[in-house]
Amino acid sequence: MDTSYLIVGDGIAGSSAAETLREEDPEADVTVVTDEGEALYNRILIKEFAKGKLPEAPISIHEPEWYDERDIDLRLNTYVTDVDPEAHELHTHEGDTLDYDKLLIATGGTPAQLPVENSDAEGVHHFWTFQDARKIREHADQADSGIVVGAGLLGIDLAAVCGAQDIDAHYLMRGDRWWRYALSSDGAEIIHDALDELGVTPVFDSGVDHFEVDDDGHVTGAVDPNGEYYEGEFVGAAIGLDFNTEWLAGTDVECDDGVVVDEYMQTGVEDVYAAGDITQFYDVIVGTRTQNGAW
Repeated sequence: MDTSYLIVGDGIAGSSAAETLREEDPEADVTVVTDEGEALYNRILIKEFAKGKLPEAPISIHEPEWYDERDIDLRLNTYVTDVDPEAHELHTHEGDTLDYDKLLIATGGTPAQLPVENSDAEGVHHFWTFQDARKIREHADQADSGIVVGAGLLGIDLAAVCGAQDIDAHYLMRGDRWWRYALSSDGAEIIHDALDELGVTPVFDSGVDHFEVDDDGHVTGAVDPNGEYYEGEFVGAAIGLDFNTEWLAGTDVECDDGVVVDEYMQTGVEDVYAAGDITQFYDVIVGTRTQNGAW
């Protein structure tokens, strides 16, 4: 009997696993489930699209036909609600039950929402999916003032979007410099100067206490913990990821800021594996658990 492989997530980890499985086992049943509405695309290039510098065409990596040609069952817009590892069954939001012999968790994460008032207002954007990039590009093209929150790599991408779209923006950072955990003051100063040249003003020892909105629920600005007000009809927030493990609740799959696996990407539950951003895997080089998007 042919082995059935079920992969949850169609990012680079899930898609690569599906391709490898098909090459290694031509007779296997391979199914990929994703809550997104489109097949694998280049997450690095979507920032260039959001800046208005690229059309959509170069960003897609796999068209649906790619999966058809390899006899991989791709299920878009499908939300996983829970899994029963003992029965080897996965359940979806539409009430479907998918059986599997081997399960790969490759769901990555979802941008964390700022825990402040009005953080879900219209005009507050998170940058993770292609659909996010489309909304950012459309809104940024119309906005004059902006706010960026999150002094990391995705935050600097949002600041670059503001610069490319001629948005007069303030970049609110909690610390005394951008990416303070990785850069020295001298190194960060290079970034700060570049931001100024783009029309994005760094604001240090700041952050967001709450957002203010108009009568239509659209963001109009932010007040930082110091009581300073910054106008912004466009907001880009990037404060980290919440890993998509809710559907694993009630199982014996160990989760600790992601899914815990060994050096072979195996969880402690039989026939359940994980790969990609979501994994806390055992690194045989350093001899401890680490997390760096292994796929």
